[in-house]
Amino acid sequence: MGKNDLLPGTLDMMVLKTLTRGTLHGYAIAQLLRQLSEDILQVEEGSLYPALQRLELNGWIEGEWGQSANNRRARFYKLTADGRKQLASETARYREMSGAIARVMGLA
Repeated sequence: MGKNDLLPGTLDMMVLKTLTRGTLHGYAIAQLLRQLSEDILQVEEGSLYPALQRLELNGWIEGEWGQSANNRRARFYKLTADGRKQLASETARYREMSGAIARVMGLA
């Protein structure tokens, strides 16, 4: 598994978590994920933008066009109430799975 490989579903969960910090555009989301993971998670546009579309279609985030800090047109995303519920559900499932994996690996 390469350093950019993610467990299925974890990208959605991390994007939702990132948006708990406020409204962000796609590039800012990718940069924040990279920064918070200390450069381990480098989410490419080809993965991020389909995830943002999926999250928006599910009603977990809302997107709106606006101007970025460098005066470029960008889509800004914010978490919805349903997105907060989904994040709580995914976080609980992640804790359960990562705990089970840790037990199997003898790390817990």
